[in-house]
Amino acid sequence: MKVILTQDVKNQGKKGDVIEVSDGYARNMIIKKKLGVEATPKALNDLKLRKKNDEKVMAENLAQAKEFANEIAGWTIEVRIKTGEGGRAFGSVSSKEIAEAAKTQYGKDIDKKKIVLEEPIKNLGTYEVKIKLHPEVTATMKVHVSEK
Repeated sequence: MKVILTQDVKNQGKKGDVIEVSDGYARNMIIKKKLGVEATPKALNDLKLRKKNDEKVMAENLAQAKEFANEIAGWTIEVRIKTGEGGRAFGSVSSKEIAEAAKTQYGKDIDKKKIVLEEPIKNLGTYEVKIKLHPEVTATMKVHVSEK
């Protein structure tokens, strides 16, 4: 029996796959536990339409991420921190502080989880910070750290 998986099933396939399994396994395991549905012509057509829609949405998200990456490339975020003698910072600049500074200075939300800091920013100066906007799009912006 052909079955369309609605969830990932170990050793069988991923969500959206059309698999061939025995009738008993399909009725007693896959369909009964709502892990999949029988692959009728209507269900196959629905799957095809859903995949086409998902591809369209993914393409739109990619285009938006590329557009936002071009916008971010020109940004220089100003972050102020307390420093001691010799310009040494008390603590470090976190991705949360960078995200908040971007919101106040440019009015755009950047998820703090998407900001990639290879090492903590503990000194004054200008740094290149990467932002992972999409699995295929990474933007770079400048963060200028100055003294309070």
